[in-house]
Amino acid sequence: MISALRILGRHMTVFRRTWLSNVMYNCIEPLLYLGSMGFGIGAFVSEMKGLSYIQFVATGMVASSAMFAATFECTYGSFIRLHHQKTFHAMLAAPITVRDVIWGEALFGAVKTVCFGAAILLVITLLGQVNSIWALAIPPFLALPGLAFSFLALAFTGYISNIDYFNYYITLFITPLYLFAGIFFPVDAMPGWLAWAVWLNPLYHVVEVCRALSLGWLASGLLIHAGVLALLATVAAWLAVRLMEKRLIS
Repeated sequence: MISALRILGRHMTVFRRTWLSNVMYNCIEPLLYLGSMGFGIGAFVSEMKGLSYIQFVATGMVASSAMFAATFECTYGSFIRLHHQKTFHAMLAAPITVRDVIWGEALFGAVKTVCFGAAILLVITLLGQVNSIWALAIPPFLALPGLAFSFLALAFTGYISNIDYFNYYITLFITPLYLFAGIFFPVDAMPGWLAWAVWLNPLYHVVEVCRALSLGWLASGLLIHAGVLALLATVAAWLAVRLMEKRLIS
């Protein structure tokens, strides 16, 4: 783990030089969605589940930032470090393991998730869309989905050999998760079988926890959502290490 933290330190050094370009996508775009959907559609929807529409969407934007920050860092970013910059190979010349490299990458994805999620949370708080002091628990919570989505992305990165294959991952996996996670409408508005299938969507669990914490809707069910994410992170971590070991050894 110490080696993974050193790799995280290396990535943070690089990040301090490029943070402005990262902010453009990870922070500005969710806020554009919030403005468009919240103020646009919100003008025609009086309320949703007892909330104004912009308040309903706002916490979903915080949750979706967790998925996108970790996903793009550990797909395109990790692929470039693996195949083009040969950063992984240089790291492995030192006395560290593939597991250390993967955990360092995932920790970096989780740190970016927390930073960008906290930035969006601050904005919606200033807009008056947060009602509870429990919202302070959202940034540390985002580390969990940050790890889960980072490991999932690293597993796919370790499996593919061409950067164009990320189109499949983004279009066929990430986009459906984004659209059917309860961000823009309640999942119980969908057909019964699809509402149950949403439980397989990890982003849905992130949205439920973020929305509950921002509004002070505390319940024991939140632990179930966190447990699902922890289980996903554990399985994805094992898969990412195995696939990346095969990629790097070959």
